[in-house]
Amino acid sequence: MNYRWFISKTVRHATAMRKHVRNILNSQRDILSPQAVQVVDGSLADLNRVIHSDTKKDTLLKQMEMLEEVANKWLKPYPNAAWRENVEVFLVALAVAMGIRTFFAQPFKIPTGSMQPTLYGVVSDNLLEKPDFQIPTGLARLREWFAGVSYVDVQAKVDGTIDRVDEPFGVKVINFWQKLYIGGVAHTILFPPDYGQGKLEDPHRANLNGRHFYHKGDPVVRLRVQAGDHLFVDRLTYNFRKPTRGEIAVFQTAGIDHPRMPQDQFYIKRLVALGGEHVQIGDDRHLRINGQRLDASTPHFENVYSFNPTKPPAESIYSGHVNETVGGQVGRMGLAPLFPTQESVFTLAPDTYMVMGDNTLNSFDSRGWGPFPAQNVIGKSFFVYWPITSRFGWGNR
Repeated sequence: MNYRWFISKTVRHATAMRKHVRNILNSQRDILSPQAVQVVDGSLADLNRVIHSDTKKDTLLKQMEMLEEVANKWLKPYPNAAWRENVEVFLVALAVAMGIRTFFAQPFKIPTGSMQPTLYGVVSDNLLEKPDFQIPTGLARLREWFAGVSYVDVQAKVDGTIDRVDEPFGVKVINFWQKLYIGGVAHTILFPPDYGQGKLEDPHRANLNGRHFYHKGDPVVRLRVQAGDHLFVDRLTYNFRKPTRGEIAVFQTAGIDHPRMPQDQFYIKRLVALGGEHVQIGDDRHLRINGQRLDASTPHFENVYSFNPTKPPAESIYSGHVNETVGGQVGRMGLAPLFPTQESVFTLAPDTYMVMGDNTLNSFDSRGWGPFPAQNVIGKSFFVYWPITSRFGWGNR
């Protein structure tokens, strides 16, 4: 039995070898000499006869060696074979990655804080306002890096004012450098962080002042930046079922009619209402769907409605959902124009969805621009892979 198994295995190898050499010969037939074609064809025929005869393993191996010698002598080697192989491997890997991204799991990063504290966007702290703060080093800095924290620390090399600030240079997933110019001298920030939807010079970031005169050695930028959550979007599940209330969905903004709405981005919000439903927001900060009040016992809303009703709503903590009446009381007029009072009822058209952010006082969502087409949904939040914080993994809901 062992002998027959070895013969069978050798025959498979010989057949594969014959097929490979035959493919190369056919691809080169028009550039080879007649003699080369005849010799290689003859060696292939000899191996084929041995394969189909009742022969010993040693005879088969010898014929395979002869075919290898003939192929090496008469067939033309591929130019830059190593490069060709590496390129082929790269293209296959790229095709696999694109297939996974398109049909299974798409990476997505959250730039804003509209879903806090469930999912975090980019948060920055201007350390120029905290002159006693010491930027950590060593292991402490490494631990913060794994938690998604990075620092920007720029000191003036010369006397002068800020001439300009360039956009970061990089690819989609990483920035390599960014330059700002003081007195005509470039100051380079290596691997600048993602500033979210803002820029380095925006007032809520570093608040750079182009009229301020810096002296050599003066601190120009000192930022502590907390990276937004990076997650995978499950693009497979909704091919087999429709989204359900409370799931965290990612959708395209194209077609949403509002002056502030960009038409080429992806947003992430919590799905709160489905096509045909009647929606209200009570002064108690609870949604009412078709007259039924949602609360902490509603699936996926356990955290959203876990707030203390005796305390006013606040940013980046769970405070339910506010209408314009309640939002106006805390100084956020214009937040929910579709829901000015708890009596306001909005009815969704068929095949549309309504979404809201968990950060009810700082979320540009369906309270402001209404529902959107169901086909805009591309998937749901699946797995937070960066940074490594308490939100890492499947825990967000």
